[in-house]
Amino acid sequence: MNLSQDEWITQLKNSDNAIVLDVRTEDEVSEGYIPNAINIDIHKGQGFIDEIEALDKSKTYFVYCKSGGRSGQACGVMNQLGFENAYNLLGGFMEWKGETAI
Repeated sequence: MNLSQDEWITQLKNSDNAIVLDVRTEDEVSEGYIPNAINIDIHKGQGFIDEIEALDKSKTYFVYCKSGGRSGQACGVMNQLGFENAYNLLGGFMEWKGETAI
């Protein structure tokens, strides 16, 4: 499911089992990221799927990339793998107005 910045922030704050997932490359992450995010690069192909499958499917995942495209794909993959709660950040990190870390 796609969420606007405001919806994403609100749902993230109101979720007790939320995990923030960054699907960008390591180079992109080195330029800044959302605090406490787990990074699993979607470009890893099967490696990405293997790492995703190791995650707890009962948690709620808030997924982002640079602009929202790759994270949308990642949410689709996660849904196919049985994740019921994967939310894509529309506009991605480029439009992120919340807190960031380096």
